[in-house]
Amino acid sequence: MEHAFERVAQGVASWAGRPAAFVLALATILVWIVSGPVFGWSDTWQLVINTGTTIVTFLMVFLIQNAQNRDASAIQAKLDELIRATHSARNEFIGIEHLTQRELEALRSVLEREFGSESHHHEAIERLLGRL
Repeated sequence: MEHAFERVAQGVASWAGRPAAFVLALATILVWIVSGPVFGWSDTWQLVINTGTTIVTFLMVFLIQNAQNRDASAIQAKLDELIRATHSARNEFIGIEHLTQRELEALRSVLEREFGSESHHHEAIERLLGRL
């Protein structure tokens, strides 16, 4: 079942990010708006779009989260491989994604104190931002 969900989630997430999905959603809304006078702008007419959008939103949350989890895991595996392949890299950084937010912030603080105080790094970043 997990494999089937992965395939469906990946397919739907891929399709949902395309222009055709936006056009379909826009067309649905336009049809709903145009049908308003036919149904006398009734509460049921309004309930149809409210219920439909709620259901789609609810399901898309799970699909988007699945896609983000998969992408994040793939990126993390790639970064871990780069750390392993680089002889001067610190292997201690492999797996830091499992640290708590507080631990990650402390690690970032230590790294900034260790390497971030050099003014030429900040000047290079300012030059880069100036070109944008």
